[in-house]
Amino acid sequence: MEQIFTELTFWHWLAIGLLLFGIEMMTGTFDLLMVSIAAWLTAAFAYFAPDNLSTWQGQLIVFGVAAFALVVLGRTVLSGMRNSGEEHPTLNKRMASLVGQRGIATGDFSAAGSGRVKIGDTVWGAEVSDGSTISEGEAVIVEGARMNTALVRKV
Repeated sequence: MEQIFTELTFWHWLAIGLLLFGIEMMTGTFDLLMVSIAAWLTAAFAYFAPDNLSTWQGQLIVFGVAAFALVVLGRTVLSGMRNSGEEHPTLNKRMASLVGQRGIATGDFSAAGSGRVKIGDTVWGAEVSDGSTISEGEAVIVEGARMNTALVRKV
């Protein structure tokens, strides 16, 4: 077993780091990223350190200390990187993104309060939200949405 460790070179540490990084990309735990960085730091140590310091024992000590320190750092100081960012509230919610926009009625609204409005370059089905009557050409503002129908009121 000792013979395996005595032949450790910086190439081995680079390969271990790449392997751990590949596993990290599949799992997304963030901890293996820190351990792979520790392996790359150990590879740098094995390459640049004098021969009397870069023995297999020295390499394992550097790897252990670096891995421990980076995992603790990742769990405490860098823990905010683990949280996914809040998505935009109207992302992929087309009707919700219309709220607050102005449009023009493309025809008279029915007695039941339904009609059509042009907002931007698109014509949408709409309902009156406040019970008022809306005629063709009047400006409206979108107050909400129900399914694929905009809830509008006169401006």
